[in-house]
Amino acid sequence: MTDVDRQTQLAREHRERQEERAKQPPSGRRNVIIGAGLGVVLVAGGIVAATTLLGGGGDDPGNRAAADPSASGAASAPAVDPGASAAPADPAKITCSYRKDDSGLPAKKVGMPPTKPDLKAKFMTIDTNQGKIVIELATAAAPCTVNSFEFLAKKNYFDGTRCHRLATVETTGLGMLQCGDPLAKADGKTADDGTGGPGYLFEDENLGGMPYTRGTVAMAQGGDDANSNGSQFWISFSDENTQLTAAGAAYTPFGVVKEGMDVVDKIAKGGIIPFNGDPMADVRGEGSNAPKLPVIIKDVTITK
Repeated sequence: MTDVDRQTQLAREHRERQEERAKQPPSGRRNVIIGAGLGVVLVAGGIVAATTLLGGGGDDPGNRAAADPSASGAASAPAVDPGASAAPADPAKITCSYRKDDSGLPAKKVGMPPTKPDLKAKFMTIDTNQGKIVIELATAAAPCTVNSFEFLAKKNYFDGTRCHRLATVETTGLGMLQCGDPLAKADGKTADDGTGGPGYLFEDENLGGMPYTRGTVAMAQGGDDANSNGSQFWISFSDENTQLTAAGAAYTPFGVVKEGMDVVDKIAKGGIIPFNGDPMADVRGEGSNAPKLPVIIKDVTITK
C-alpha cells in the first residue's frame, strides 16, 4: 500500500468514526484539543504523517512565508470571502436548534440562544488585553454559529475569559490560538482547560465552505465529536491547518480576521507554556499548551 493509499484509507476511517460518534450523545471528558490524536510529528523541520495523521507537507516555502509575520503582507488576513460559498438565505426558513449538553462537563450557563438567527450580523470584535481582533462573519453560511456568538456576547459570556491554548507549527504541526472556554485558567497546568462550554451544543455548519488557512476562524470541538459545538473557537495563523481537511476533521468555519492578525502573530511569537512541561502532551490530547503571553478577552461585540 502506498503512502497516498494509506492516507486515503485513514481519512475514510476517521470520517466513519466521526459519523458514528455523531449518532451517539456526548459523554465523559471532552477536552477540545484540535489535532490531538492525529499523530502530528516533526521530522527535519517538516510535518509528516504518523500512524493516523493524513496529509500535510509542512515544509512548503509558501506555507513558511504565510506563517512568518516578517514576510511581506503576512500580517494581513488572507483574501478569503467568508460569504462567497453561501447561497442567499431565506430568513423565514432558517431556524436553529440548540440542545442541552448532558456530558456533565464544566459549564457557564447563560440560557439558550433564540431559534431564529439574526442574519444581519457582519462583524465580531474581540477586545483582548493584547489588542483587538475584528472578524468578518460568514453569517449566511453559518447562521446558527453566528447566532450563538451574538447571544453569548450579549450575555457578556466571554468577558474576563482566557485563551487557553496556543498550538504552534514547531510543536504540534498546527498554528492556532484557541479561546472560548469560560472556565479555563490558561496556565499550562490545568487538565480541564478545553472542556468548558455554555451548557448547550449545536450542529456543524459550512463544512468545506472555507479553507482552514491563515486568518480563518472556526469552531472547536473534539476531533471525533461531530456536531458538538459550544463556545470554543480557534483563530488560524498558519496555512498548515489545511492538513486538518486532509485528515477528515470537521470544524465549522464562520469568519475571517480582517483586522488584528498582528495581535495574533504577537501572541504566537510569544511562545507557549508547555502542558506540565511537556509540549507533546498537547499532541496526545492530555492538556493544552497555553500562550506564554496571557490573552484575556475583555469584551466581544457583534455589529451589523
